Amino acid sequence: MRQPTSLRHLRTRPAALLAAGGALALGLSACGGADDGGDSANTDNGEAGRASDAETADGDALATAELMDPDGGTMGTVTLTQTDGGIEFAVDAEGMEPGMYGFHVHEIGECEPDSAAPDDPEDTGDFMSAGSHIPGEDDADHPDHAGDLPTLLVNDDGTGTMTVVTDRLTEPELLDDDGAAVMVHSDPDNFGNVPERYAEDGPDEDTLSAGDAGDRMACGVIEG
Repeated sequence: MRQPTSLRHLRTRPAALLAAGGALALGLSACGGADDGGDSANTDNGEAGRASDAETADGDALATAELMDPDGGTMGTVTLTQTDGGIEFAVDAEGMEPGMYGFHVHEIGECEPDSAAPDDPEDTGDFMSAGSHIPGEDDADHPDHAGDLPTLLVNDDGTGTMTVVTDRLTEPELLDDDGAAVMVHSDPDNFGNVPERYAEDGPDEDTLSAGDAGDRMACGVIEG
């Protein structure tokens, strides 16, 4: 027997309402998930952006130095950068004879050719105005001075590159009132390594001062 139309409507309307309510709930849930996901993404991007900015700021150049020979010719540049591990020295040399060269940081920011050493007016020569290596700890010998760095290798084409990070030096030491200078010497640095079979009494004063690295060939004032 066929049911009256009004009765059929009463039975189908609740089912329709339940279906509509479920669809609405799913829609709201989906919208809520999108909003949460968007907020999370924005937060993550913001944090990543701030981290990136911090890394960029930390990697900015602290100072530079232009390497000059005694005649005023350019022999390259040195860029100093503050890093988590210390101060990075990035050397980019040019126009040099192939070989190994002592490379140090000296205690005074003056690169005067044919000048006198600050502590001994009779000790004259190119770039003597830059003084000695930045000493660091009291009574330290070479290679334990704060200003002692690895030897620079120059290739057959006359160029030399080197990147080294040191925690022996600080920004105040390099950029104080009298400044500091980077120095390229004419000979390799032996780092005070003189075996007893060559010298029974050990390294002499010159070796313990600068590693027998020879004359001062190029100098650059460190400028912030």
